[in-house]
Amino acid sequence: QLQASGGGWVQAGGSLRLSCAASGRTFTSYHMAWFRQGPGTEREFVAAIHRTVMSTNYADSVKGRFTISRDSAKNAVYLQMNSLKPEDTALYYCAASSRNWRAVRPVEYDYWGQGTLVTVSS
Repeated sequence: QLQASGGGWVQAGGSLRLSCAASGRTFTSYHMAWFRQGPGTEREFVAAIHRTVMSTNYADSVKGRFTISRDSAKNAVYLQMNSLKPEDTALYYCAASSRNWRAVRPVEYDYWGQGTLVTVSS
């Protein structure tokens, strides 16, 4: 089970930190990722992190602004979001995959959290 939190309202240029708590499974068996879905859009890949070696992968739209990290001792993954833009407004989901850690399609992920809403005003 994945539980995402940390969303909220922020002005453009601000920062937020999302958290995703994992339970019920061996956390280090899964690569972790964040996706987002804005109004009227498809769910899109944001960032991913390897299950053990901490390698990361980012969508071009967030590269240099967002940072994904994980804490295996706490069974948690985080998304630090800086320099937020109105176009970052979306429902953000954490996801887990036991397969390809560089996967960017939602269908390649096995488990999903419930989503946390991020709203960025201009």
